[in-house]
Amino acid sequence: MKGLLFRKGPFIAALAVSTTLIVTAQEPATPPPPQTAQEPASPQPPQTPPTRQAPSFTAGIELVSLNVTVTDTSARFITDLEQDDFQVYEDGVKQDVTFFNRTNLPIALALLVDTSASMETRLPVAQEAAIGFSKRLRAQDLAEVVDFDSRVVILQPFTNKASELEQAIRRTSAGGSTSMYNAIYIALKDLKKIVATNVEDIRRQAIVVLSDGEDTSSLLPFEEVLDLAKRSETAVYAIGLRGNDGTSSSSKGFKEAEFVLRQLAQETGGRAFFPNQIGELVGIYGQISDELSSQYTVGYTSKNAKRDGAWRRVVVRVNRQGVIPRTKQGYFAPTR
Repeated sequence: MKGLLFRKGPFIAALAVSTTLIVTAQEPATPPPPQTAQEPASPQPPQTPPTRQAPSFTAGIELVSLNVTVTDTSARFITDLEQDDFQVYEDGVKQDVTFFNRTNLPIALALLVDTSASMETRLPVAQEAAIGFSKRLRAQDLAEVVDFDSRVVILQPFTNKASELEQAIRRTSAGGSTSMYNAIYIALKDLKKIVATNVEDIRRQAIVVLSDGEDTSSLLPFEEVLDLAKRSETAVYAIGLRGNDGTSSSSKGFKEAEFVLRQLAQETGGRAFFPNQIGELVGIYGQISDELSSQYTVGYTSKNAKRDGAWRRVVVRVNRQGVIPRTKQGYFAPTR
């Protein structure tokens, strides 16, 4: 597409749990479809109770998976819940939770940095905050760096090397207009390419996007980008930088940008932040890092067997007083 610039690079195999996965405790009676990986069952000695196997994943039947963040009223993360503490409703119908994981799964992350002309005076501080965030990623995590102004450039394809991420972030420079929608669209497509070969490769997926104003030059409309985000397994964490050095939080343009960032975050189970000072970025990146390492994965097979492609609203509740669960607001049903 004209105006969207890709920088190709090697991609490392990984995955976020998708709605085209099913969890099983035993090998299926029929052979699995192509391009899936099964974890073989370990042989058991005679008259010995079987050991518990790690779940395996088979494509073809829809497991609806939800990455759920749970906090208390003071915004502290709650990490000691069990499967029975969760209740999931789809279009008002209670579902049976069949998969639960509170393990700190690896992450596949796209780090998007606005380098339009309005960011010129604030870019050095933004760079340092993003570098600090990248250094908190673990060896098993993957991240890419995407620079966007009038164009979108993948400065660093997915890597687990903090030094490569830092070098890419330091190469960013300010100039041009803002094509944020193009950048989010490209990041979503990149994350969709990540494929798991086994259970150990499963990853939670996220986009962290920093911008200081409205989109002014994308060829893609917001509605198309939002639709793709809702069809993905990616949580969008948005940072809309307010301030008095070029961007007014009361301007019409910024109010539109705030609406867009809030909607992307709410629909995908992420969060939106709107700091007034550039110095707040370090703490915000820290909050996002802590949240990604404190989530649960909850899965179920929908009781609605219709394959009509319709949007299905999802609500998660927790059987504990004073806690607040947050996840994506729904998903599109399969069509075939």
